[in-house]
This record gives sequence, C-alpha cells and structure tokens, in this order.
Amino acid sequence: MTKQIHLAAHFPGVNSTTVWTDPRSKSQIDFASFEALARTAERAGFDFLFLAEGLRLREQKGRIHDLDVVGRPESITVLNALAAVTDRLGLAATVNATFNEPYELARRLATLDHLSGGRAAWNVVTSSDAFTGENFRRGGYLDRADRYTRAAEFVATARELWDSWTPAGPGAPYGTPRPFAHTGPQFEIEGEFTVPRSPQGHPVIIQAGDSGEGREFAAATADVVFSRHSTLEAGRTFYADVKGRLAKYGRRPADLKIMPGATVVVGDSDSDARERAAEIREQQVSGRTALLTAEQIWGRDLSAYDPDGPLPDFDPDPDTRLAQGRVRVADPAAEAARWRALAAAKGLSLRQTAIETTARQSFVGSAETVAETIDTFVQTDAADGFILVPHLTPGGLDDFVDRVVPLLQERGSFRTEYRGATLRSHLGLPDPLRKGRTA
Repeated sequence: MTKQIHLAAHFPGVNSTTVWTDPRSKSQIDFASFEALARTAERAGFDFLFLAEGLRLREQKGRIHDLDVVGRPESITVLNALAAVTDRLGLAATVNATFNEPYELARRLATLDHLSGGRAAWNVVTSSDAFTGENFRRGGYLDRADRYTRAAEFVATARELWDSWTPAGPGAPYGTPRPFAHTGPQFEIEGEFTVPRSPQGHPVIIQAGDSGEGREFAAATADVVFSRHSTLEAGRTFYADVKGRLAKYGRRPADLKIMPGATVVVGDSDSDARERAAEIREQQVSGRTALLTAEQIWGRDLSAYDPDGPLPDFDPDPDTRLAQGRVRVADPAAEAARWRALAAAKGLSLRQTAIETTARQSFVGSAETVAETIDTFVQTDAADGFILVPHLTPGGLDDFVDRVVPLLQERGSFRTEYRGATLRSHLGLPDPLRKGRTA
C-alpha cells in the first residue's frame, strides 16, 4: 500500500537559510507575508504551517547579530490571525516550555484550536540558556538535565487541563467544566479551566529534540517529530529508533509522524537545479556570515581572516563565548576537525566549508527528480514527510507547489484535497477521546 506523504511549510526567519537580500524577499513582520505563505501551503494541501520562536535577539561579540534573526512576532498571535484567512491548514506555534506556565499556555493553545476549528499545534521546545533566560523571571536557572523533565510534566499538565471539560452532549454543546488538581515536581496547580474542550480534543504536539532524552520524550509524548536527518540511511536509522520506542508507551507506529526539515530547489533539469542551488547557497552564506559561523566553533574574533582563504590553524578556545542566543557547539574541537577534514578533502576555503557544513537537507533537481526522491524517502521509511523551509519569503514555495505537488498526486502518494477539517485528521492521528481511532 502506498504511504501518504505529509508536508508542512516553515516560515523562515532571517538567517543562513533565507536569502534576505533578494529583491523578491519580503518582510518577516508584515502579516501579508505570513498570509501569502499560508495560502500557498493550503492551496497545495499541506498539513500545517510551522512558525519558529525567537525569545532573544542573537548576539555576536556583544552586538546584535544583524545577519541573523532581526525579530520574530509571537507565534500564537500570528496564527490566530491566520485562522481567519485559512480553512484547513494546520497552524503550528513554537512555544518554550521552560519560560511559560501550563495553565496560561494551555488556554492560549485551546483558544487557537477553537478559532481555527481544530487546527492548532504546539512545537514544544526547551532551554537551559541563561542568556535567553535573562528576558524572563525564571532567569535561565534550569539545569540542562531538567529541561525534558519539566517539558514532559508541562505537556502532561496541559493535557489534564484540556481533558478537564467533559465532551459535548445533549444540553451541553461545549461540555461541562470539572475541577482540576495537579501536583508534581514542577507544577502544583488547581482550579477550573476556562476554555471548553476544543474541536480536536488536544492540539497536536510537535517535538524537535534529537538526543536520547529527546527521542524518548518524543516517543512518550509527541505526535510529530521535526528531525534533521538528511540521508536515506540516517533517516531510516532515526525512523526505526524512534518508532521502536513507541510500544512501551502503548502507542502504534502510525501515532507519531517523523518529518525532517528540508529545503528544495526545483529546476528545468537536474543540472539547472544544481546551478540554482549553488547560487542560492552563495547568497545565503556571505563571507561575513561564514566568518561569524566559524567564530562559533573557534571561539575567537576572526574578522581579520579572509573568508576565501584557509581555515584557522589554531585550536578552538571553548572558554570564549562570542555567540549568544544560539545552540552551543557541543564539541568545538571535534567540529573544527570535521571542518578541516572536509576542507582538505575537497580543497575548500573557509567560506566554502561553511556553505557545505551549514546546509540543511536539500532536494535539488527537476520536478520529476524531486518528486521521486521525496517519495522514496517516505515509501522506504526514512520519513513520513517533510517540513519545507523556503529560501524566499513568501514566494519560496511556489515552484514546489506548482511543479512537484502535481507529480506526487499523480503517484497517489499525496492528497488531492483535504478529507477532514482538523489537523489530527490530516495527519491520521488518534482522537484523544477515542483511543486507537483516528480523528
């Protein structure tokens, strides 16, 4: 039986994925950009639109990193507005479980689910970054080891709140509220939840961690995993590992969708697409961006270096913190060694090495090649679908939607129309009220 491909769209921030200098690249703030990308995704039958989160502007050498994120609106607010201009597209918000509280966030997500008719999703992220935490009363004190402990209890508590209303019935079109009481290591709350049970019962839960803890958290809690694995072999290994963890939590393989992030470049031929992809990467990673990327590994000011010259010949200094607000390089020495090995093997400059090492999973080729490659990933259990990250906002999905989606539909592996109203129905996920049955 042909597996159905799941597709989502990621609204990109200004970073090394986006070609923000392109004249076709529009505002990252204006609602028109969000609306245009959402309408394109819905026109194609995508499952959901995915918004990232930025809780503090990133800094490099004590200054705002002006080649990266220049500001992101709050996700749920944007998605509430998009609910009014879309009909079927799922609406996924990234919200941090470290710097929020269950009652308030559960209420905001349930409200989005009501306003959208059952299309809300929550991408659960965590943080042990004291730099980001300075913007919050919590202050970043949370130990790294406690991030998933808090997140797991946070999600469980939110679900208790969503379940505290009885289902709708005769004389109670929204159900009735019941008192809730939760006592645990992270939270102790009680009262009555103010928002009735939403159309899909629980908003869809998305998770992006790739560590052992992250994989276990996904198997126990998530509905969708946003992964980074870029090759067929790596994708199959990750897929088998995470799906293999589900049974101990009483879950089936179909209860969790694995959707790596990916970029796509479509050309008139494979060679044309490769040329376009190379040009895009050159635009995405300028010489200055390459130097700033290398500084995060070597821990030193490299502004005097020639980006088109060789890599630094000294070892990284792990004690220097030039970059703030980013995921830390776990092992700078190992990463520097990887850069050096790649540069030596291919004769690459510093900038060329940065281009190769910072690339996301990419599908590059003619429409036929891209469609076949994506289908192969899904049919051979390397993924259940993909979250596509365009390099232009908001028109970066147009080529894919106009040229690749029809070919996937011809193959019978992607829907020609929505068959349900909720995001759970698009993804084929269980209904929380009827265990084992899809929404």
